[in-house]
Amino acid sequence: MTRPDFFLITCEHGGNRIPSRYHGFFEGREALLRSHRGYDAGALRIARDMSDALAAPLVVATVSRLLIDLNRSASHPHLYSEATRAAAADIREEIHRRYYLPYRTKAESRIAQAIGGGARVIHVSCHSFTPEFKGEIRNADIGLLYDPARAGEAELCQRWRGALKTVAPALKTRMNYPYSGTADGFTVHLRRCFGASVYLGIELEINQKHVFERGRHWQALRATIIAALLDAAEVGTNAEERF
Repeated sequence: MTRPDFFLITCEHGGNRIPSRYHGFFEGREALLRSHRGYDAGALRIARDMSDALAAPLVVATVSRLLIDLNRSASHPHLYSEATRAAAADIREEIHRRYYLPYRTKAESRIAQAIGGGARVIHVSCHSFTPEFKGEIRNADIGLLYDPARAGEAELCQRWRGALKTVAPALKTRMNYPYSGTADGFTVHLRRCFGASVYLGIELEINQKHVFERGRHWQALRATIIAALLDAAEVGTNAEERF
């Protein structure tokens, strides 16, 4: 029997907020907080739009990734940034307990609950990337990150890219770019927890050059990306075959 799809939208790097208790670690780093290292510009906006369009639960964070990176595994050497890495162990543990664990537990619990209820989860984690990194121009408008070994994820991303090409042929969509879909991240952790037949974890990456154009262009791009996802996932259809 085919499981119904349950969508979950997350945004791990939705803001650059630093709680007042930790302001001292970021004195003189205000420009860094406003940069691509502080947060993923535009990611929270599209996550909210996608959640609305799909009537899907939304799990977001607005604390800066420079406080603690919610998209890293707990053992990753860059879980904490240079601003917090040297903090006393009890401070780092407190940050982990207050911000990292609640976020990850909330998302994971929603997935487990949906799967336990008989659904297949499609999790879209919304991110954005800087147009230029270490002197290299990023050659893509949109990136779709997934695990090629998981057929459901690969098929959904192929469909999504195909739908984008149909409605917006000028946009360049690349697979597992500018990062690998199997590199350390929240979706990678969740794949270890849930099987390929019940969990699809996709990271959406948007070039921030589109975000910074703002106005109608940015609004139209969000609508295009979401419409293509709806088409790719056959939302609202009664198709007998699914990816």
